[in-house]
Amino acid sequence: MRHHPALRGAVIAFVAASCIAVSAQSGGKPISGGNPTPGTAQPDPPNLADRITMTGCLQPAPKRNPDGEPDANTPMSTRYVLTRAQRVDRLPPGTGGSELAKKTSSGTFQLEGIESQFSPFVNTKVEISGEVKPLSGSATPTLLVEFVQKLEPRC
Repeated sequence: MRHHPALRGAVIAFVAASCIAVSAQSGGKPISGGNPTPGTAQPDPPNLADRITMTGCLQPAPKRNPDGEPDANTPMSTRYVLTRAQRVDRLPPGTGGSELAKKTSSGTFQLEGIESQFSPFVNTKVEISGEVKPLSGSATPTLLVEFVQKLEPRC
């Protein structure tokens, strides 16, 4: 059985055109340094030794800024607090072992994060995990929140 020479030429032309089309799509400027948003500083990785887990009541913080709050997507520690906070000693190995994590104890924590992390859980009992931040001018410790889970519908 013989193949028609025109059919063979058409197949070769199709394969060549497909290869050119695929290679044209892989162009663009490569990302250097792993930063997907050039010009924007990336946050420091979490310090696992400073991670703790707490349970308590998630509530709006007393209003401190009379000029209003910035954008809801800006991480802040002045929007919400965890009251009636109790430590949960259920952490993965290698976490929560720093002196800061061990000595931080309070019935109330300021919660740092964006609005959407906390607003669904207002006035509910929650479990929160995050990184304890060193005290800076406030008597209330701050927890940089990484995880929130509702435990009960009311505090």
